[in-house]
Amino acid sequence: MKIYTNKNNTGTLKLLIAANLAAKKVEIVEAEFEDDVFAGPRQLPLLEVDPELRFFSSNAAVQYLFPILDMSENGQCQQLQEWEATRLQPSLSAALGKSPASDVKQVLKSSLEHVNGLLEGHQYVLGDKISAADISIWSTLYPLTHNDDLREQYLKELGNIRRWSDAIGGAKSVQEAVRQWGGSPTGPFGQISALGLPQVANLVSPAGSPDDEAEVQEGPTPEEIEAAKEGWLNGLSKLQPPLKQEKIVLPVKGRKNVLITSALPYVNNVPHLGNIIGCVLSADIFARYCRLCDYNTLYICGTDEYGTATETKALEEGVTPKQICDKYFEIHNNVYRWFNIGFDYFGRTSTEEQAEITQRLFLKLNENGFVSSQTVDQLFCEKCDRFLADRFVEGTCPHPGCGYEGARGDQCDKCGRLVNAPELLQPRCKVCAHPPVLKPSEQLFIELGQLEPSLRSWMSRWEHLWSGPARAVGRAWLREPLRARALTRDLRWGVPVPLDGYRHKVFYVWFDAPIGYMSITQCATKQYEAWWKPDKEYDVSLYQFMAKDNVPFHVVMFPATVLGVNEGHLLVKHLFATEYLNYEEGKFSKSRGVGVFGNDAQDTGIPSDVWRFYLASIRPETSDSSFSWTELGTRNNSELLNNLGNFCHRSLSFCSNAFKGLVPEPNPRRSDYELMALVNREIAAYVQNMEKGRLREALRHVLSISRLGNQHMQSEQPWVLLKGSEDDKQRGATAIGLCCQLVALLCALLAPYVPDTTRKLRGQLNVDAEKLRLNPENPRLLRYLPPGHVIGKPEPLFVKIEQERLEELRARYAGTQSQRADKKNSKTIDTAELEKAIGEQGDAVRKLKSTTKDKSVWQPEVEKLLELKKRLTEAQKQAETRPAANQAAGDVASLEKAIAEQGDKVRKLKASTKDKAVWQPEVNVLLDLKKRLQALQVKK
Repeated sequence: MKIYTNKNNTGTLKLLIAANLAAKKVEIVEAEFEDDVFAGPRQLPLLEVDPELRFFSSNAAVQYLFPILDMSENGQCQQLQEWEATRLQPSLSAALGKSPASDVKQVLKSSLEHVNGLLEGHQYVLGDKISAADISIWSTLYPLTHNDDLREQYLKELGNIRRWSDAIGGAKSVQEAVRQWGGSPTGPFGQISALGLPQVANLVSPAGSPDDEAEVQEGPTPEEIEAAKEGWLNGLSKLQPPLKQEKIVLPVKGRKNVLITSALPYVNNVPHLGNIIGCVLSADIFARYCRLCDYNTLYICGTDEYGTATETKALEEGVTPKQICDKYFEIHNNVYRWFNIGFDYFGRTSTEEQAEITQRLFLKLNENGFVSSQTVDQLFCEKCDRFLADRFVEGTCPHPGCGYEGARGDQCDKCGRLVNAPELLQPRCKVCAHPPVLKPSEQLFIELGQLEPSLRSWMSRWEHLWSGPARAVGRAWLREPLRARALTRDLRWGVPVPLDGYRHKVFYVWFDAPIGYMSITQCATKQYEAWWKPDKEYDVSLYQFMAKDNVPFHVVMFPATVLGVNEGHLLVKHLFATEYLNYEEGKFSKSRGVGVFGNDAQDTGIPSDVWRFYLASIRPETSDSSFSWTELGTRNNSELLNNLGNFCHRSLSFCSNAFKGLVPEPNPRRSDYELMALVNREIAAYVQNMEKGRLREALRHVLSISRLGNQHMQSEQPWVLLKGSEDDKQRGATAIGLCCQLVALLCALLAPYVPDTTRKLRGQLNVDAEKLRLNPENPRLLRYLPPGHVIGKPEPLFVKIEQERLEELRARYAGTQSQRADKKNSKTIDTAELEKAIGEQGDAVRKLKSTTKDKSVWQPEVEKLLELKKRLTEAQKQAETRPAANQAAGDVASLEKAIAEQGDKVRKLKASTKDKAVWQPEVNVLLDLKKRLQALQVKK
């Protein structure tokens, strides 16, 4: 085997380490990109196994040399290697360049924190065995881990990486590979590709800053330039007529009809950011893209309301399951509306339509012979006279060494292990605390084994259209033969089973919840079969969005049901599942209240578009990703404000100031058509990624268009040209006219991601939404702004988020929701106590400052003093509103007066600031006063 490589290429180090660990001999051959050794892309190193087998991807070569036999681990390994190649390596290379920007450094630090987190509690990144992912990541990080200055700068607080790096570097085979490589950790490093390193994923340099590490692209071909010219001159006329928007959306002949669903969120809690990007926001972005392409689109979702968790939550809050569902349906609805999730219909599963369709499908499934009955042993509470579902049982954890007395019937919250309810020690009914007894119960089962051949055939036909996580989960489920699965449960809250002998039971929520897509479509259109059982002359495709934990229900259980019913129902073609979004250094958790939840995002005062943009930019498409307050600020300030916002505002401001708002008529030269050709590449990549559900990658290409626009503006310098000769003035006018057209293009491409912002931008462009459409069959730059077009008033689109604000928010949302509530309550103490504490703390600070000039000694005490003063201010504000509220406690007239005074106060605050954090507490006081007035009036 031969390795063709250039000098100091860290990719070569990967191959040498893998070869040495696998005890395979390789020969190193020096090569240049001009050499005649490339059958494919010109990338180094190139591994030649024999004349018929070559690897131009260093990561693929490492996997070949050092394979993983476990398929589940192999999938994880490939995802990590893809992340290393597309994010870690570009960000490291950019950070090692000349004068790296702060945002580039932040991306690298974020990537390093991710690696450090993977190593938490493990010897290697995938557990306790070294893998190809370790080899790839270790080699890429070699310049950091073996350069003392960089190691101190980037890895000082990342002990897991240092431990892991030293352990791998200490192996004899690795030391021998480093010797064979003969490179230096201080560089310069050899290029991996003739095109240079890829751009840092999801991050482009701010306009006007050095961009030494930008992607080097081959110039456009003559064919691309000619296509750009033709699209510029004639492309707009080839758009099909806009689709008429109907109030009730039904499939249309001759059009592409797209039915979009997002996994139905469960109604027993507030959705967190991981839930939002995992399903509803991803589906909304895609639905808006489909409408941009003029596809006939129906996007439906709703709350999943039946099941044990709802009954348990109702029990905790002392209300009925219906009341719980009503409460959380409104919470979900309000959160999604704030995030601008544009459902065509947001419904729920506790409807008559749901019961009717579920029962009908079950009866057909039973008629076709795919339902059987089995007797199972379940816990029965004699006092409540009911079988107990898993979550209605508590007891002592049966696992050795645990013994937690509050374990649930499905899982122990202390040790985290799964529990089988009958195995609980000292079990007790959660309703009455009575010890249950074991009793046989007859349940209905779906015979998945009989349906498995049809299911495998269907999956093999369509899984190539699914995202990586969806394919991985689907294949994992079919590694073993499928077994019968229970259809029914002994609960009261659910769809009743329409079969004699079982009418006192309800359907298991896994069975009826996916049928909710059909029932919600029925509520939306009154003709659900037009979408779910379409005629053959209609082109209808189903797209489904979810996090990977929902995949089994959508690729095994629900399709098996539909195949068993055998009435020609629509099955999913495009299933886009994500990995998990983590929170800072931990995990989001609804049960424990960890992370940022939908209502929290509203309370931050950060616009919903910024949240949408950031969540899309870190969407966990191929591997888990992490939410970071710092990265949120970085992306807002660099990508939205400095890149996108800067380009749009500069372009339109030049047009407004130099041409009184009249968009100058471009007179493109060859260089302008070359720019259009490069832009068209990005548009084509945007469409390609969108169609495959790669929303994060599609967004990266939008940012690249903005970067090209900024570069063109800097290169042409129209502010100079407009002061020159007539030819210069014409060139300057063309530059501004072309940049305005690029702003219109960006407005179109960004519409799925930031709808509020693009609505403002359309106003500044003075153009209707239906004018800014896209031709997915031939995506290219069009002349969206016709000759003689006059724009509106340009205004900034984004504002900077200060680091102090981010630190404040990080502190506010640390810990769990209950801890945050306790912390908030603990601060509302008496003002006199606070004033006393401030006096004492002030004396302590003065004494310390008089005895030492060492700031590290007295600064912590100063911070305590400032925190006490802040709490006093809050307490004084609360005290101001308390007298009015207390005085009004029992008198209608007093309450009405207090409401009027509080209303004036709220109006003045809203008029003076847009910061919701300032006026929201006063609004809450006003709402409380109104509620008390209403209660008093009802009582009287």
